Amino acid sequence: MAEPEPKHFTLHEIEAGIRKFKRRIDEVKAINPGRVTHNDAEVQAATRNIQTDLIEVFGPTSPEYITHGSQSIGYPDWTYHGPSHDYYGRFVAGLPKTIAILEGLIKRLEEKREDLGADPAARTRAAFEGLDLHPRIESVAAELYRDGYYRNAVGDAAIALIHLVQEKSRRPDLDGAALMTTIFSKNKPLLAFNDLKDKTEEDEQEGMMHLFLGAVLALRNPRAHALNLDSAEVAMEYISFLSMLAKRVDQAKRTA
Repeated sequence: MAEPEPKHFTLHEIEAGIRKFKRRIDEVKAINPGRVTHNDAEVQAATRNIQTDLIEVFGPTSPEYITHGSQSIGYPDWTYHGPSHDYYGRFVAGLPKTIAILEGLIKRLEEKREDLGADPAARTRAAFEGLDLHPRIESVAAELYRDGYYRNAVGDAAIALIHLVQEKSRRPDLDGAALMTTIFSKNKPLLAFNDLKDKTEEDEQEGMMHLFLGAVLALRNPRAHALNLDSAEVAMEYISFLSMLAKRVDQAKRTA
């Protein structure tokens, strides 16, 4: 038999694992012994879900899977070979034990999260998972960020923003600074953020144009020509900023 191999987690994996086991707890709590028997399909499905999550979260050679991988909700005591009617009583008594096992697995993951939390970069990466990113930005930047390629994540997010502006304005012939100053100019913009009916709205339009221009000049261009080493915190803030701009593109109105 292979030696147990503890899983080395990222914070993203820990958070995902905690969510999975919380769902399994809810699933077990929903089992009503007055309505189902120990070998009901619902009970068997819940057992399979727990076993699958153990493999996905901890791995098939982990101590956690070796200890709990054979756990069955319907047959919590697999060594029992007595009268079949006693299985029901053992099934009922085993439900809270199954919940306790799942809570223990969550606690184990929380301890690992606490250990990783001592690392400032790890805390930032955990905060990144809570961001509500624009789908186009998330699709190009999220995995790069999680893998620690922060410069690439910011650069690709900026490129995705440029492509989004080109598509909505129908001006793929423009790029970079020329794209942003043409599309968002307060003087006959192709994409407008308001009705431009007064000085305040014109100021907003011009201010947004400068934000988009800054995304090109300060974020896209330097990463296209130099190996900037962005930190996890700086990259998260830049990606969040680019996501906000992408959402504003979605809200902008075409004027022609």
